[in-house]
Amino acid sequence: MEIDTPATTHGGSQKSVHFEVPESIQVPVDLTVSITQQEQQANGASGKSRRRRTSSSGSKDDESLGTPPPRPIAPSKLRKLAEKDRHLSRSGKGRGKPKKGGAGGKGTWGKPIDFFDEEGGHIKDSRDPNYDSDEADDDTYIDSPVSPQLKVDEFNRQAEALFKEYFDNNDKDEVLVTLQELNIKNIKPEIIRSLIALAMENKQCNCEMASQLISYLCGQVINAREISTGFDILLQQLNDLSLDVPNACEVLGSFIARAVADDCIPPAYVQNHHTTSDPCVLKTLKRAKVLLGMRHSHAKLENIWGIGGGQQPLSHLIEKVILILKEYLSCGDKDEVVRCLQELSVPHFHHEVVYEATILFMEDGRDSCSQKMIDLLQHLSITTLITSDQFQQGFLRIFNDMTEIVLDIPQAYLLLNKFIERGLQAGFVSAAVAQEVPQRGRKRFVSEGDGGAFKNPEY
Repeated sequence: MEIDTPATTHGGSQKSVHFEVPESIQVPVDLTVSITQQEQQANGASGKSRRRRTSSSGSKDDESLGTPPPRPIAPSKLRKLAEKDRHLSRSGKGRGKPKKGGAGGKGTWGKPIDFFDEEGGHIKDSRDPNYDSDEADDDTYIDSPVSPQLKVDEFNRQAEALFKEYFDNNDKDEVLVTLQELNIKNIKPEIIRSLIALAMENKQCNCEMASQLISYLCGQVINAREISTGFDILLQQLNDLSLDVPNACEVLGSFIARAVADDCIPPAYVQNHHTTSDPCVLKTLKRAKVLLGMRHSHAKLENIWGIGGGQQPLSHLIEKVILILKEYLSCGDKDEVVRCLQELSVPHFHHEVVYEATILFMEDGRDSCSQKMIDLLQHLSITTLITSDQFQQGFLRIFNDMTEIVLDIPQAYLLLNKFIERGLQAGFVSAAVAQEVPQRGRKRFVSEGDGGAFKNPEY
């Protein structure tokens, strides 16, 4: 008897096994039926898997197996699916392109190079790097006003007035704003040349202010390369500068060393002029090398110009003023006093001259000293070295300190009245100041009948 039975392999697949049974062996009918049913079930499972793999093909075999065919999609639904992939707005407007040309969406301001007019439209600027004058329309493009390029002579005239004003008020921000407004793109090295040439002709306190201004402008208006070019121009004009400033080589060398210490120019600048043969240039560069080669050079170069002007300590300024006045009392040279006060460069502190001159007169008490001080203050008033507000401030300080001064100088009130009267006649004391002179009350005695008590003003 022949029997086919299904068997499972190691891979999990079904395989039919055929074998023969001898006739002498009696096979039960139930066993035959069960084997046949297992074979049918195995064939049925493989058929389902085949149908499952081929169900998407939509062939006619699916109909024979009883699987319904897929329903066709309606045209309206196909149209909706196609519209979802388009970039049109839901309102039906637009051409299907990204909003604003890809320059931002909700909550943004559009392209950085665009300007907006009052009606909300875009206006392109002529300063735009993509601006094309051939394709531009007069209605949609605007031309930005540009100031003309300044010439060197015109800039030097404006720079001289600007830097002189800076030396008076020490306002760096005003210089910065003024230079930013000027169209000097191609002549920025002239800033350094004009500033240093003007400072070299003045006092050392102006040189200190010039060095501070160069450090302040570096990186904002002018860069290191333009500063180096400005020093190159000064080195070329050094022979001419020496005619007005005999020590121009040493001063310019100090400026170069200070600029290196302030990181305005690289240290290699001093080494880049080794091929020159001009003795003045070599002397200047040698001066800069010596200053930069000192121990703790950067700390020492901060005070290369000394401490001058309002940066000096108050006690030092007071001592200087007293020394100048005492020397005047001994020699009587008013012009020397003017020169010394100008060297101090503290016009806002000239009220101390009025104060100390009055104190010295009251301490001396002689008419000769009084006349010398009157002549000096009158001369300083005529030359406008001391202004009227400084005179007023100095005398008001005397009036406020009289209660303490009278402890050391008993005749202070009497001497002050005489001095103010002479000053009013000389012209440096105003009538308003003369009315503010304090008066010391007369001491009352018991013999006057009131026992020294103060009476009521009504009696």
